Amino acid sequence: MADVVLTAESMTSGYNGVAAVSEVNLAVSAGEVVSILGSNGAGKTTTLLTLAGLIPAMSGQVTALGAPVDHRKPYRMARRGVRLVPDDRGLFSAMTVRDHFRLARSKPDRAREELVLDRFPALTRLQSRTVGLLSGGEQQMLAIAVALLAEPRILMVDEMSLGLAPLVVEQMLPAIRDLARDENIAVVLVEQHVELALAVSDRAIVLGHGRVVLEGSAAELLADRDRLEAAYFGAAESEAKQDRAV
Repeated sequence: MADVVLTAESMTSGYNGVAAVSEVNLAVSAGEVVSILGSNGAGKTTTLLTLAGLIPAMSGQVTALGAPVDHRKPYRMARRGVRLVPDDRGLFSAMTVRDHFRLARSKPDRAREELVLDRFPALTRLQSRTVGLLSGGEQQMLAIAVALLAEPRILMVDEMSLGLAPLVVEQMLPAIRDLARDENIAVVLVEQHVELALAVSDRAIVLGHGRVVLEGSAAELLADRDRLEAAYFGAAESEAKQDRAV
């Protein structure tokens, strides 16, 4: 695959020596959107945190922008162009939108700010508003805008639709597709809204029990809904049965 900027090879990761995801293989190219799908507890966030270098891989290898990901110094990955928007959005409720813009870059760059605001024009009129007074959709726009101010080469977004109205999600997901294409950013999107995510993705993997149970192009997965549902809901049902057994 041309211009691959993020790879995971037989990646196993977890917490306190217990694997939450096992033998995950993934490759993402510049300008591509890849979704990681799965039910709650499938290992989506663990996969994303490992790719971002925030937790260590127990085995296998993760490479970003041509270098191994070092969980001991994740700030180095951020400096090189890897940005993660966490599921809690990583914002400060008492600070304004303008404050977040100022914090996003070590030096002011008005031209870059204007480019980002063109993507999310609603933030222009909210510059003096504190984050705690923003709607969920406005907060998510700000979180992604802050990441974009750093001109990332790899952007990871964890559960973008969490807590948002379906209409807001339908408006924001195409913006992610446009960003990947226009700025040649590799995007990894963790999402539970399967069809909406696939509609803006190039490829996807479905996780179940921390393993890849299905993968393919978004078009292939959308065209074979029976197989997609079997992978997604079958894994979810199996996980629920295991939880009840415990």
